[in-house]
Amino acid sequence: MKAAVRLDDITPDMDWDSFEAFEALCDRFGVCPLLGIVPQNRDPKLSVGEVREDFWEKIRALQKKGWCVAMHGCHHQYRTNLGGLFPLNRQSEFAGLPEEEQRASLQEGLRILDFHGIHPEIFMAPGHTFDRTTLKVLKELGFRYVTDGYGKRPYVRKGLTFLPISFLRSRLFSGKGYGTLVLHLNGASKKELEGYGQLFAAHRDGFITWQEYMAVPAKKRGLPGNGAEYAMAFAKGLAGRARRLLKGKR
Repeated sequence: MKAAVRLDDITPDMDWDSFEAFEALCDRFGVCPLLGIVPQNRDPKLSVGEVREDFWEKIRALQKKGWCVAMHGCHHQYRTNLGGLFPLNRQSEFAGLPEEEQRASLQEGLRILDFHGIHPEIFMAPGHTFDRTTLKVLKELGFRYVTDGYGKRPYVRKGLTFLPISFLRSRLFSGKGYGTLVLHLNGASKKELEGYGQLFAAHRDGFITWQEYMAVPAKKRGLPGNGAEYAMAFAKGLAGRARRLLKGKR
């Protein structure tokens, strides 16, 4: 199985020490991740470091190295308790909101990125949550891809190409097909970063760029596939909440 790497929660005040250590690993092993940029962050949990004044210059420089960019919502601010079409979580910036509100938020995010010379084709939903309205508006605004969903290869839904994420990281390189390694670098420990380096070394030929991922032919998927995906996401989300509950009682 081939895998692409995506980095969530990219903001001017993220954990730059962890990010730059990871960037060095990517340079060493020739990995070119997808950067999920929050256009105007309002989530205090993501503000963990000093604001980097040259943030946008840095992003453009990474693009020149072959890294790719996605719009990661607009404010990363959860406004509903709904999981939408991919219920890994029970909170969303978009799912359940009226179309006009979703459109206004997505247009705002695009305007901010455009002002800084960033023109994404890929959308990355905070919390992985979105609904049919989100997909409708994304297509109208010119997005072509969504980094989410489950499957072994890209598929088409509502006129957008979905680039699936991995269901289990431990099985990312099992069998044939394509998947995505989803990473959050804020607060990453030295041990975690070393583990990513070991993963890159062990699967040197297993990682692909996002340009390669987007070039994989996508197939349209019907109700059975969408239903199975929903059930898998719901089950994984439920299991995650149960683990967190048990951990909190210890």
